[in-house]
Parts: sequence; C-alpha cells; structure tokens
Amino acid sequence: MRKRHRKDEVLLLISLCLLCLFVAVPPSHGVSRATPQAPPQQKARLAEDVFTNVQVLKGIPVDEFMETMGFFSASLGLNCVDCHTAQSEGNWAHFADDTPLKRTARRMITMVGDMNKSNFGGARALTCYTCHRGDQRPKVVPSLAVQYGPPLEDPNEIEIIARTGVPSADEVFDKYLQALGGTQRLEKITSFAAKGAYSGYDTDHQKFPVEIFAKAPAQRTTIVHMRFAGSIEDSVRTYDGRDGWIAAPDKPVPLMALTGGNLNLAKIEAMLSFPTQVKQAFGQWRVGLTTIEDRDVQVLQGTTAGQPPVKLYFDSKSGLLVRMVHYSDSPVGRTPTQIDYDDYREVAGVQLPFHWTVTWTDGQTSTELTEVQPNLPIDNARFARPAPAALPKPTAK
Repeated sequence: MRKRHRKDEVLLLISLCLLCLFVAVPPSHGVSRATPQAPPQQKARLAEDVFTNVQVLKGIPVDEFMETMGFFSASLGLNCVDCHTAQSEGNWAHFADDTPLKRTARRMITMVGDMNKSNFGGARALTCYTCHRGDQRPKVVPSLAVQYGPPLEDPNEIEIIARTGVPSADEVFDKYLQALGGTQRLEKITSFAAKGAYSGYDTDHQKFPVEIFAKAPAQRTTIVHMRFAGSIEDSVRTYDGRDGWIAAPDKPVPLMALTGGNLNLAKIEAMLSFPTQVKQAFGQWRVGLTTIEDRDVQVLQGTTAGQPPVKLYFDSKSGLLVRMVHYSDSPVGRTPTQIDYDDYREVAGVQLPFHWTVTWTDGQTSTELTEVQPNLPIDNARFARPAPAALPKPTAK
C-alpha cells in the first residue's frame, strides 16, 4: 500500500476516487438534493443505476460496489488516480473514462471467476490479493528474505481451532462484563450522548467535532461536522436497530443505504455500545489465543447463519475489548474492517472506550471522546433515516 500512503490527500477526492478499476459517475453529477427518499424496506439502489460505464460489477448495491473498489485498491496498492486518469482529480465526470488498467481489471475479474468456478466450485478461493499482495505486478521469483526471515504474524488471520487449556467463551465474556463494571451497572445505562474529535482520510487527517448518540439495545448515530469544499457539512452514519444509512458529502450518492456486511457491521457497532447483549447475538463462539503488539489476547470468533465470522479480541489481563474484526463479502472476495479500542474511562460506574481507530480497505479514521453523558433522553428521530447530504458540484481543472 506504499502508493496509497504516498499521497493520502488523493483519498479525499470524495470516496468516489475509490472506484479504482471500473468507474462510475452519478447521473447529473449526483448533486441534486431532490433525490427521493426511499422507505427503509425498499431495495437499495444498484451500482449500474447510479454510475455509468459499469460493465462487469452489475447487480450489487452502491455500498458494496464502493467496498469492492477498496478491495482492488488494497490488493494492488494503488489509489484512485493510479487507475483513473489524472483529470479525474477534482472532476467526477472523468471517472467514467476508460483506461488500460480498467480494461485489464475487467479481464482479470472474469479470469479469476472462471478459475474459481472450474476448480473450487464457485467459492472465492482465489482473489486479486492471492497473487498481487499489495503490488501492481505479482511476484514470480521466490523471496529468500521471506523464506528465511522472521514470520510475519497477523493476529487478524489467527485460525480458531479447538484446543485445551483455554478459557470458555462464557468465561471470557464474564470477565469482560466484570471489567466494564458488572452486568447490573451496564444494564442501568440505556442511552448516552458523547462529544469529541474525529479525524481520518476523509478529513485530510484534520480533527473535526463529532457527536454520537446511542440507545439500547442497538441504535447508534454518529455525526461528524467536517469541512468539505470550503464549508462545514455534516457526515451522518445511522443505524436505527434494523436499517442503516450514510449521508455524507464524500459519498457518491447523497444518501447511501447500508446493505449486507456493511449493515451487519453497523448493527454490531451499535450492540457493542451496550455489550450485555453481544454474547447472545451469535449462535456459536470459538476461543483462540494470540498477541497484539506483544500483548496476550483472547479471541472469540462468533458465527451466525448467513454471515461471515466476527472476531473479538480481549486483553488477557484486564479482560477489556481491545479489537473487533468484521468481514464483509463482496463479488471479488472478503474484505476486513478492524476497530481498535483503548483509553477506557469510568462513566457512571462503567468503563467505556474513549478512543477507537477504524481501519478498512478504503482508509482509516480515529475518534477521541472528550465527554459522555449517560441516560439522556434521546428522541428516536436521532436514529431515523438522515436527510441526503449536500453534494458539491464538480469543478473543472
């Protein structure tokens, strides 16, 4: 991912820049605030309904399409303008221009899909990352440095297998809830409102005010008051207990419905705000052991029918949750999202994380809380479908 880190500011080109390999341009530049608000139960808009020049990845929702672009970016170590034309920077219309890389990518998707069908029963055993591993050109000569060097261990890739001498899932959860303050105290907090600072790829790593509203059992809204195109605009992410949306000026549509794995992630994040319910949310838990930065952690892998697994990492000494890893399925492979929690502080007798970092294939963000007010009356309107964001008009360069 060297090239992505080399020019982080490019990632600010309205997440649309993530359309690395295929492209797409919202009709009429997607700037109208008159986009009709569909009821939550209505089917999410598909990529080909929103973007132009989508030739291969048809029939998937917009949020899944964007996540797929992030998968390509992570697999090849490229950013937006690496795959698009230089004119794409600051001008959305040029994201629809064809390039040799995009034409190659279409052939690669077809090739990998055929290989998976012919050899693995259609399962996505092979993906872009299988060969590229973060480089544009796959390596063809074995690396002796890798072969004889120290192993590179990624705690996210730990294989959870049955073993003796490890605590049970119930014991890990019990220790976690006790470390937070105990079940009785946790159940007394039924809502909270928080304020703090948010920064990340979408803010050019500058800090902007953030507000968070949460209500048990699983409602959560995050509002970032960020600067975009010279003015302060709200970036809103909402989960109402069933449906979720993102309304942000850096998205390709004014209001993007969350679907599939993205919706499931929003649900889990909301549930972790009131963690006494987490254990019951998954049908099966398996326990493993690993380390994160030389710290021993216990890993719980939760599975439920029809969803990829979720991994929760607990500090072996304190019992506190230090990481959550969630996976979403896309047409080209499984994409991870990692959330790291720290700086636990007491609020009404309960320990809450005041800092967390979200890392995924599209970027990284950080949230630092400065105050949390528990048990405030929060109107359900806070968790309703947000109004579409105001998208700026593209400017020619």
